[in-house]
Amino acid sequence: MLLDGDQWRRHFDGYRHSAFRLEAQPVYTMPREAENVARFLRGEPKPAEHNAAWQARVRGFVSSGRTIGRVRVARQPLTDYQRYQFAWGIPGNIAAGEDIRILDATEQDFGIPLQDWWMFDDCSVVRLNFRSDGTQINRELADDWAEECQELRRTALAHAVPFADYVAAARG
Repeated sequence: MLLDGDQWRRHFDGYRHSAFRLEAQPVYTMPREAENVARFLRGEPKPAEHNAAWQARVRGFVSSGRTIGRVRVARQPLTDYQRYQFAWGIPGNIAAGEDIRILDATEQDFGIPLQDWWMFDDCSVVRLNFRSDGTQINRELADDWAEECQELRRTALAHAVPFADYVAAARG
């Protein structure tokens, strides 16, 4: 079953305890981000309200007692999109209450496939399908994949480090 628009929003917002994402694509091509990515690459300052809507949602989830987090798979050298995400997106998301960890798969992939997904309450999985250029194709409800995603999450979390630790190590 594909989830689009309001149906996706209701499914996402309806989780009761935990939301976890495995974020594996090297680049995401999203029209609503294109101008900000271009600004970042030109060296312009980050707009004050950058990613404010997502961060407000995260604060709402956390204030209601729910958790939200992700493991971001990265390989060196980082793509331009990943550099943008690490500089402009992730720090604000963490400040809003999202637990974001980085899995450096430069030398080893740890058996983690390049498939993005969200898992809600350990039982509902939504696969995020992308073209090779990072454009999203669709969101696919895949609850039968929950057990496999639980194991992938365990593996990813075992090898990932908190974002701040990753950045500190990269700066040497």
